[in-house]
Amino acid sequence: MRGLYLVTPDDADTERLRRRVDRVLGHAAMLQYRNKAATRDERRAQVEALLPVCRGLGVPLVVNDDWRLARECGADGAHLGRDDGELGQARRACGDTMILGASCYDDLARARAAAAAGATYVAFGAFFPSPTKPLASRASPRLLRESEPLGLPRVAIGGIRPENVPSLVAAGADLVAVISGVFDAPDPEAAARAYRAGFE
Repeated sequence: MRGLYLVTPDDADTERLRRRVDRVLGHAAMLQYRNKAATRDERRAQVEALLPVCRGLGVPLVVNDDWRLARECGADGAHLGRDDGELGQARRACGDTMILGASCYDDLARARAAAAAGATYVAFGAFFPSPTKPLASRASPRLLRESEPLGLPRVAIGGIRPENVPSLVAAGADLVAVISGVFDAPDPEAAARAYRAGFE
């Protein structure tokens, strides 16, 4: 796990979302499906539409918030926040091979607990002001350094621009999670390449 961690924008048009993802996915290490506005049936349909795109490029697909939906659809994993159920329960239900990520915000103790419960990776942020979560707590790069002993990939989240990537990687980030920086860019493919270049 290293590189650009793409997160989907809220898009009610499933075919348009599939095309948007397909255009940039080749530059990503992982894709998270996230849609806070959709119903569960709509989210299921969108996950099922994105799975062949991800499989074709060998990019793991992780479902935000809902490990049960991820398991039902055959996705590669789920990303869980503080209100998305117990990570340990998800690990027991999904087995050892499913990717399970944990939002740890600005809290190293939460990351330690997630690691103990079976997390595959831990995510910290927001590192910068984020248009997706303008009220999110702010995280310091020292969290990336201090969480190294956990031995898990570390994801940086929140307002990340391509020029920020090298400093986050130097602090210990293995992945940078991005929504608007790619999908709202005038040239999403060029933006995805720019994020990936920060790891090279």
